[in-house]
Order: sequence, then C-alpha cells, then structure tokens
Amino acid sequence: MVRLVLPNPGLDDRIPSLEQLEVMEKEEASSRPKWDNKAQYMLTCVGFCVGLGNVWRFPYLCQSHGGGAFMIPFLILLVVEGVPLLHLEFAIGQRLRKGSVGAWSSIHPALKGVGIASMFVSFVVGLYYNTIIAWVMWYFFNSFQEPLPWSTCPLNTNHTSYVEECVRSSSVDYFWYRETLNISDSISNSGSVQWWILLCLTCAWSVLYVCTIRGIETTGKAVYITSTLPYVVLTIFLIRGLTLKGATNGIVFLFTPNITELANPVTWLDAGAQVFYSFSLAFGGLISFSSYNSVHNNCEMDSVVVSVINGFTSVYAATVVYSIIGFRATERFDDCFSKNILTLINGFDLPEGNVTQDNFEEMQRWCNATDPMTYAQLKFQTCDMNSFLSEGVEGTGLAFIVFTEAITKMPVSPLWSVLFFIMLFCLGLSSMFGNMEGVVVPLQDLKVIPKKWPKELITGIICFGSYLIAFIFTLNSGQYWLSLMDSYAGSIPLLIIAFCEMFAVVYVYGVDRFNKDIEFMIGHKPNIFWQITWRVVSPLLMLVIFLFFFVVSVNQELIYSVWDPAYEEFPKSHKVSYPNWAYAVVVIIAGVPCLSIPGFAIYKLIRNYCQGRKSEQGLVSTMSTASINGDLKY
Repeated sequence: MVRLVLPNPGLDDRIPSLEQLEVMEKEEASSRPKWDNKAQYMLTCVGFCVGLGNVWRFPYLCQSHGGGAFMIPFLILLVVEGVPLLHLEFAIGQRLRKGSVGAWSSIHPALKGVGIASMFVSFVVGLYYNTIIAWVMWYFFNSFQEPLPWSTCPLNTNHTSYVEECVRSSSVDYFWYRETLNISDSISNSGSVQWWILLCLTCAWSVLYVCTIRGIETTGKAVYITSTLPYVVLTIFLIRGLTLKGATNGIVFLFTPNITELANPVTWLDAGAQVFYSFSLAFGGLISFSSYNSVHNNCEMDSVVVSVINGFTSVYAATVVYSIIGFRATERFDDCFSKNILTLINGFDLPEGNVTQDNFEEMQRWCNATDPMTYAQLKFQTCDMNSFLSEGVEGTGLAFIVFTEAITKMPVSPLWSVLFFIMLFCLGLSSMFGNMEGVVVPLQDLKVIPKKWPKELITGIICFGSYLIAFIFTLNSGQYWLSLMDSYAGSIPLLIIAFCEMFAVVYVYGVDRFNKDIEFMIGHKPNIFWQITWRVVSPLLMLVIFLFFFVVSVNQELIYSVWDPAYEEFPKSHKVSYPNWAYAVVVIIAGVPCLSIPGFAIYKLIRNYCQGRKSEQGLVSTMSTASINGDLKY
C-alpha cells in the first residue's frame, strides 16, 4: 500500500481531536443547523446528485455507445470512481464539520483554493442551471392549453398560410427557437431582453430564494416533494409509455448491446465522465450537507445507498425516455410510409386501401413492371425505423423538442406536458439547493460577509446578484451563452477539484488518520476496497479522464450550433466557430477555478516565507535594541 504522507505541520491544532467531536456537536446544537431526520438528509443528497443529466444526458450516451454495452463500463466506473469519491466527501465533511473552504483550509491553509474553486464552479453552474429551470417554467405555463401551442405552426401576418420558418422546420422547433428563445443567428448578435423569459427567470430565482432562505432548515422541507415527485412522474410516464405503439422498439433499441463498443476507449471515458458529473462531486454542496450530520452517522452506508439510487435512476430514466422516443420514431415511420403510399397511389391512380405497409414493396415491384417510365418519376422517402431511433439528441434538444413532439401525439397531451415539466422543475430545483449551499457556506467560511448578517440576507444577496448576471441568458443570444458555459464551467474544473480533494485527503491529511476518523465515526475501519480506490484507482482514473479531455479540447476548434433560417441546409443546425473573444470567456469560467488552486497555494507559500523573514528580523531587533536609559529590551 502507498503510505506517502507529505509534511503538514500544525494539522492537529487546526482540526478538533476525535475526543472533542462529540463535545463540539453538543455545543453546536443551538448555533448550527442540523437535519430533522435521516430521511431528510438522504433526500437532499439524492436530489442534489440526481439532476437533469440523469434524464437527458445518460440516455443519449447509452444510445451513442452501443446501448446495453454502455451499462457495463458505466456500472464498473460507478463502483470504482463514483462511490469512493462520494464516501470521501461525506466523511471529510462529517469529520471536520465545515463547508468546502473551511474543510480544505483546515487540512492545510494552502488548500483553501480548492474550496474557492468549488464555490466558483457552483456559482457559475447555478447561473445557467436556474435559467434552464426558467425555460421549464415557460413551457409549464404554456402547457395549460388545448391544443398545445407547439403542436401546430402559427399563421403568418396575412393569415393566408403558415409561417415559412415553421413550415421549413417543424412546429416544436419553431416554438423552441423562435417563440421561446427568439434566437439570434450568432452569439455576437446579442439582441434584446426577451421579457417572457425574464419573467420566468424572476420566478425561478424567487422560488429558489424561498426554498433556500434559511439553508437546510427550509430546503430540508422542500426535498420531501422535489426529490420524490420525479420518481412518481417517471413511473407514470413509464406505464403510459409502455401502452403506446412502438414503445418497445425504443427500449429494445436502447438495451440491445453492441459489444464492439467496449473496445472503444471513448466509451469508457464518456462513462467515467458521466459517473463523475451525475454524482455532483466537487461542487462543495455534499461536504456542507454531511457536516450537519451527527458525528456517528454511518457515512459509508450513505454513500453506497445514494450511489445505488443514482445509478438506478439513470437506467430507469433512460428506459422511460426511450419508451417515448420509440413511440415518436414509430409515429414518424408511419407518417413517412403513409406519404410513400400516397405517392404510389397518386402516381398510378390506384384505389385507396389497395396499398398497405405489408404489401408496399410488392406493389412497388408491380407498378415498376407495369409502367417503368412513370415509376421512375416518383420520389419516395427513405423510411428506416433504426434511423429514426438513432437520431441522437441530448440536453435541451431532448426535453424541449423530442419529448414535446411526442407529447403532442398523446391523448390528453396537456396533462402529460404538465407532468413532464413538473418533473424537470423538481429535478432542477433540488440540484440547485446543493449549488446554493456550495456558494453560501464557503462565503461564510471566508469571512467576507459580516458574521452578524442573517442567513436570509446573505442568501438574498447571492440570489439577486446571480439573477442580475443571468440577464445575459434572456437575450436573443442567451442559448449560445448557456451552451458555452455548460461546455466548460462544469467539466475540466470539476475533475481537477476532485483530484485535488482525493490527493489532499490521502497524501496531505493522511489516509491512516482518515481511516481512524472513519473508524471512530462509524465503528469500523474502511475495508480494502476503499483503501485501493482512494489511494490509487480513483485518482488515476480522474487523471486519465482529465488528460483525455484536455488533449481533445486543445486540438479542437471551438464551434457551436446556430439556428439560422438563412442557412442553405436549414433546418439543420449551422456549425460555426466561436469569435475570438469567446476564448477569453472560456479561460475565465474554466481557467479561474483551475488556477485558483495552485495560485492560492503559491500565495500562501510566499506569504509564510515573508512572515518568517519578518519574525526572524523582529527577534533580532528585540534582542539588540537599547532603550533610552541604556538598558537592553528583551
């Protein structure tokens, strides 16, 4: 076993001893909040870990990497990467009883940058994550109509035909890109604030403030709804989805394994990244949540339970999503076939009902043999079920285009739309609770806010400040800004933070000390599995994933998808390069948290060196300075 521990003078003075922990817990009972019960804590952690990515990112990765074959690396890496990291964050928070900044600076003052980096990432991710919740609220408010507003194209200003942009794309595309976002043709073309999105953004931040106004005292009550309702809605959608025509096609397509994908390193790297992000690790929220626990809470069991729930939710949500995608693909396949049948009937003046899907190929051959010249002039569409099923979509494309299109084809579509967007709202809101905790508590630990200020005021200032910055997402170019931040704010920085967390605990705090802490808290020493993963396997995996993404990102030009009706291949998205100033934005949102870790460590090193020199000079000066009457000062 690796037993290297770096020098760490003064550690025992910075952290409470094991004997002091129980005394501290009693003393904090009146001054520090705590969970009402274990269920409240578990629901909060599950709500933070299980988010929108489980619903719209995981199904896409399964479809992209061999269906059921992707489950194998995902489950393996969930065990050797996700669970150990989760256990480490739970344990260190419970042991040191502080938020991210307080915990890492207690381990070593030079590690305060790790907590600051977590706080910065939580803040930036919260900016755009709550904007997605605002979009969800806009769709939710528009769901109380029959028919749904995205089910048909609107008429033009003359009321003589449908709007051309909608006809060339689709009603769901038009409602999303034009009536919701009113999107511009580039990120440089900012446009103006869209008032309807601004109103929804106001509602989203107001709801978040009400739910987080007093930290876990209020979020702990909200999670009873926000963390459980998504499972109820997913189950309802699964039951409904299985009754729809073609639902089984989607599920079979999802889980049919393509074993050759296991030999593709990208499959394993994507699985590792998905495991990492789906656990909401390195945001600092989980460390804060666990710090409110009892000293003797079984954090090991908590990490296993949350991991199992998280993994199950990913697979369960993928099943639900692909039952609906199977239905949508079948509808599109039938529409495609109907157009081909109509083309054949009109071309040869055949009686209606003579041509069906079953005898279509036979009728094609008969028509071709009867009149080859006429048949050659007919233009048929290519109708392939697998191509409809394999149209890879993720993120907002899955939620606001694919799912909304499928919902319009269901009976009582407004009901299903309301349920779907309630589910997304709850998933997003419960994740935002952890993001807010990852910002508020570190700010208090940094002591940049006066201690006498009430938590309600601190939370209000953060929410209001974030709300003002988020105005950028209400512009015509808001979607492009959100995609840019989503691509870089929550990717490489989180990997680096988590690697530093693991390194700090194992090689700065000392894994042997950490083992004794856990033995004191839960009654037994961590077994060989935890030892191997903490010391070697998990850090190595994170390093490999980081290096892969770094190499890929450096070699790739920054491009983004533009919705441009003037594009010759419209409605396909136009891939264009980001302007040069966008690189500066990437450096800020991805570089600042990464550089704050070594930056703060170097600053602390230089400061300690300078203070050491001053204290030496002060000592010499004190021992050799004569007073006025000639006596020496000692």
